[in-house]
Amino acid sequence: MNRRDFLKVASSAAAASVAAPNLALAAGEKVLTFVPQSDLTLLDPVQTTGLVTRNHALMVFDTLYGVDERFEAQPQMVAGHQIEHDGLRWTLTLRENLKFHDGEPVLARDAVASIKRWWSRDVFGGDLREATAELSAASDNKIVFELKKPFPMLPYALGKPSSVCPVMPERLAQTPGTEQVKQMIGSGPFQFVPEERVVGSQVVYKRFDGYVPRSSGQPSFMAGPKVAHLDRVIWRVLPDAATAAAALQVGEVDWWEQPTPDLLPLLAKRRDLKVEVKDTGGYLAMIRLNHLVPPFDNPAIRRAILSAIGQSEFMTAVMGTDTDYWKDNVGFFLPGSPFANDAGMDVFAGAPNYAKAKRDLQAAGYKGERIVFVVPTDLHALNSMSLVAADMFRKIGIEVDYQVSDWGTVLQRIASQRPLDQGGWSAWCNYVPGASAINPAAHSYLRGIGRAGTFGWPRSEKIEQLRLEFLSAQDETERMRLVREIQAQAMQDTPYLPLGYFAQPAAYSKKLSDIPAGFSQFYGVKKA
Repeated sequence: MNRRDFLKVASSAAAASVAAPNLALAAGEKVLTFVPQSDLTLLDPVQTTGLVTRNHALMVFDTLYGVDERFEAQPQMVAGHQIEHDGLRWTLTLRENLKFHDGEPVLARDAVASIKRWWSRDVFGGDLREATAELSAASDNKIVFELKKPFPMLPYALGKPSSVCPVMPERLAQTPGTEQVKQMIGSGPFQFVPEERVVGSQVVYKRFDGYVPRSSGQPSFMAGPKVAHLDRVIWRVLPDAATAAAALQVGEVDWWEQPTPDLLPLLAKRRDLKVEVKDTGGYLAMIRLNHLVPPFDNPAIRRAILSAIGQSEFMTAVMGTDTDYWKDNVGFFLPGSPFANDAGMDVFAGAPNYAKAKRDLQAAGYKGERIVFVVPTDLHALNSMSLVAADMFRKIGIEVDYQVSDWGTVLQRIASQRPLDQGGWSAWCNYVPGASAINPAAHSYLRGIGRAGTFGWPRSEKIEQLRLEFLSAQDETERMRLVREIQAQAMQDTPYLPLGYFAQPAAYSKKLSDIPAGFSQFYGVKKA
């Protein structure tokens, strides 16, 4: 979009005052209006790995632990814990005065039921479940894990930054993990306001006055005191980038989570706006293949595609030519993190080799089968990656059925394990938070546990064995050796196709201050 066209849109939006329900606000209320990355289609964080649902969940629900900026788990809802019997017994003590949004106290039995529901779906939670002989509420404020074997990453599992473990009332947590809960009642700093939600347009939260932040420590990513300075937070769903940018410029919204790269220079010139990367962990981009259906149930066919990948092409499509915002030559771990390594990375050396990939596909047995490529058009990054990926697939001779929809529909579609002729799928583009890919422990897209794993369902006994060795390794040298082996094996088994790393700037009004580092969180934020 050129500047003249953009200004036309901005002027039009100012005149129309971006259509939205007219809300009656009390005088003096501090209200922040936020444009999320996509519509909030799925509310239950146990049901999906979608990041927009994760961000929603951390407003409404609290977690027992929270990961700080060093990716170390700190007590959050718990006052602390005690470890006994050579690491086989953990006793977690809840903080005093914790309340749910319905006024009921948070009790240990609520947390126990919530953990059990979460670990029925989460792959890292499944590791904790397998290591646990018994999980119980010893009293109203004490949660006890009796373990079969030591699990030193227990706090990290309960406080990790993706696929979070939300604590909810026992009556809601008794809902099977395969079904969505009927109410959004948590104990977090904000309450969900269901009567003001307009699907596809608006989500509303209000401050929960019964929330008691931690009394000590400093805010750090997901850890520390969570103080809500805002009375209300309104998520305004504006999938059109020009409309979102115009709304930000005329003051209709305060914060745009994921502005598109073509509009960043224009927004950065505004004296009343700030463009900044808040989440320096960024994202690892990927093509996720369905390992259950042909042709990608064949590992040789999956491997053949690697030589056709040009990571710089994918990242330029997402974030433009400014390499401050992206990196290529990226493997399965966050670049710059301790376990990032070059094992198997020679496959990405040089320009994409489409001829080689085409030959390798034929040698692997590809016979022209159609693939169903599902694409969300309302998420810029995924839509941009998908366009490049589809072109790549076609250049190497793969027949692509390119099926577009909104992000909420894609999230529901990729949960299906059915064949293609029954609504199944073959591939989709995705990105995961860099914080989720700093080691093999919580990197759910690197797991090889088949149908029990995350959408795509790769199976690799070798990766799983190496991961178990990593979890029990006693020193960093041994862990580094194992991580290199894991990445080398991943290049063989291809749980996904790595596309690179990118950091997403946000754009927001300078009326806002103290926005936390990391993904979009609203506690701590102040508005002048």
